[in-house]
Amino acid sequence: MPRFLVDVNLPYYFSLWDHDDYLHQADIDDTWTDKQIWEYAREENLIIITKDTDFYNSILVSEPPPKVIYLKIGNMRLKEMHEF
Repeated sequence: MPRFLVDVNLPYYFSLWDHDDYLHQADIDDTWTDKQIWEYAREENLIIITKDTDFYNSILVSEPPPKVIYLKIGNMRLKEMHEF
């Protein structure tokens, strides 16, 4: 069972999450709303990896929230993300 849910706004093909512990949102449903992703992660006890501020802000009003790793990196090219 994956432990991390990678948000659809992050690259699908990325060596960091090329492992069974990572599930990309595109493998579930890339049309889900943030709320659907949030609930799924909470129900499945997954940690959301995102660069979307909406998830970061949702932590403040949700109890209990799922865990979120917020990458505050803005828009960057894939090569720059690999370097990051």
